[in-house]
Amino acid sequence: MPPVYRGRVKELTLFQPPTRPWNIPNLSPFCAKLECYLRVTEIPYKTAPMQMGKAPKGKIPYVELADGTRLGDSQHIIEHLERALAAEGKPALDADLSSHDRAIGHLTRRAFEEGYYFVTMYMRWRTDDGFAATRDEFKKFIPGLIVPIVRRDIKKKLRSQGTGRHSVEEIAALGAAAFDAAAELLGDKPFLLGDKPHVVDCTVYAFLEAALGFPVDSPLKQRAASHANLVAYRKRIRERWWKDLGAA
Repeated sequence: MPPVYRGRVKELTLFQPPTRPWNIPNLSPFCAKLECYLRVTEIPYKTAPMQMGKAPKGKIPYVELADGTRLGDSQHIIEHLERALAAEGKPALDADLSSHDRAIGHLTRRAFEEGYYFVTMYMRWRTDDGFAATRDEFKKFIPGLIVPIVRRDIKKKLRSQGTGRHSVEEIAALGAAAFDAAAELLGDKPFLLGDKPHVVDCTVYAFLEAALGFPVDSPLKQRAASHANLVAYRKRIRERWWKDLGAA
C-alpha cells in the first residue's frame, strides 16, 4: 500500500532539462506531463537542471519535496501529490472520476506513455532529420561529443524493444493511430473526460506538444494536425496554463 501523506503541499523543486525547445514545454514528454499537472493543480514549484546521479530512479523528471524527500517517475510523483491534496482536503485532479472514466484515463495514458513514446524516440533519434533537430537542442546542455553516443544507445534500445525494426512509414502509421484514437475520445468535449482536466490530459497534451511542436515535418505530424479538435485542445491548454510559451 502507498504511504499515507501526512505533510502539506508546499513548494517543490522539479528537476528536468533546462530548455523550452521548439516553443514547447520540455524535451521530455514526461517532464512536460508533470509540469502541466503542477500548473493545473496550482501546486507551487520551481525548476532546476537535472543531475542524473541524484535522480532517485535514474530518470527524469524527479522532484524534491519541501522536507527534502526526493521522488522519481512522473506518475509516481503525481499519485503522491494526488494523495497529498486529498489529505489536505483539496481537490485532487482525478478525485471526481467514476471507475469507468478512471479506467479509460489509465488505458489512454498507458497507450501514450508505453507505446507512443517509442514513436517519439524513433522520429527524434533514428531518422536523420529528426536527429539533427534533437542534437541541436541537446548540445545546449550536454557536450556535443556525447550526443552521437546517446543516439547509438537509443537506436539499440529501440531495436531491442521492437519499434526500431519498423520502417518510417510503419512508425508513422502506428503513431497516427494513437492520435486518431485520442481525437475520437476527445470528440467535442473541452477535455478528454469531460468539462475539466484530469491527469490523462496532462499526458496526452505533453505528447501532442511533442508531435506538433517538433520542427521536422512528417506524415505523423500532419496526421496529428489534421484533427481540428486536437489542435484546439492543445491551444486551449496552452492559453490557460502555458501562457509563458506564447502562441503555438
